[in-house]
Amino acid sequence: MGANQSWVTEFILVGFQLGAEMEELLFWIFCLLYIFSLLANSMILRLICLDHRLHTPMYFFLSHLAILDMSYASNNVPKMLVNLLNKTRTISFIPCIMQTFFYMAFANTECLILVVMSYDRYVAICRPLQYTVIMSWRVCTILAVTSWSCGFTLSLIQAILLLRLPFCGPRDLNHLFCEILSVLKLACADIWINQVVILATCVFVLVGPLCLMLVSYMHILWAILKIQSKEGRIKAFSTCSSHLCVVGLFFGIAMLVYMVPDSNQREEQEKMLSLFHSLFNPMLNPLIYSLRNAQVKSAFHRALQKRSM
Repeated sequence: MGANQSWVTEFILVGFQLGAEMEELLFWIFCLLYIFSLLANSMILRLICLDHRLHTPMYFFLSHLAILDMSYASNNVPKMLVNLLNKTRTISFIPCIMQTFFYMAFANTECLILVVMSYDRYVAICRPLQYTVIMSWRVCTILAVTSWSCGFTLSLIQAILLLRLPFCGPRDLNHLFCEILSVLKLACADIWINQVVILATCVFVLVGPLCLMLVSYMHILWAILKIQSKEGRIKAFSTCSSHLCVVGLFFGIAMLVYMVPDSNQREEQEKMLSLFHSLFNPMLNPLIYSLRNAQVKSAFHRALQKRSM
């Protein structure tokens, strides 16, 4: 680099590049969806805390999923909402790196929590007599702590590798928020180490867990088909189908963004997929679990009855 080379101290988030009226409309739509997402996940969390019938391993992990969804959305959406009304759309270097770090940390942790939830369903349906022994509260706590620790450690490694890169221009970040692949495109150095680490992380938190979940659900499906009563089969399938819907949405989008070869034509598609991940996914998860889960619906009805008394 030349002696007069200037270093980037802030980035410009390009966003959607729409008209002022359309961006204002999107602001109100996204704002309402974000508020609904926070309220829905808070409701799930509150029901699990207050209703002793939901004090089971499955709902313990679901409470972690609700916390992750609220954190995940709150890391990206507020800045995105501000940018829809603000024409400057700048973000300083350190806040950008912090946003990238937390985005990856929450995403990694959610992947691992979903794997743990899949294991919980496998034990509940395939090993019902040993369930309370295998999924003891000590084991559940260890699995939850391990998921959070691994998620944040992997993100920290990527953030450290990102900080070692020089950013000397351009400043235009073609995304809605500071997403690692978009930030790396602005680096003024070789990023092959970062790309290798991202690929390794994808294998660890996406490909590996997805394979484990597919194997576990094959065993679960086989066990469900062996259940004699129709009621038992419906109940078992209902709890598993909720989890499968969440897994399909989360893992499917993540693999499209991070494991499909990059191209200039995909940049706008990646923005939409990342928007779905950050805004719609956290909103849909509590809806899926509440609408397809009889126990959550029952807990909600009991809570309403207590309030009316």
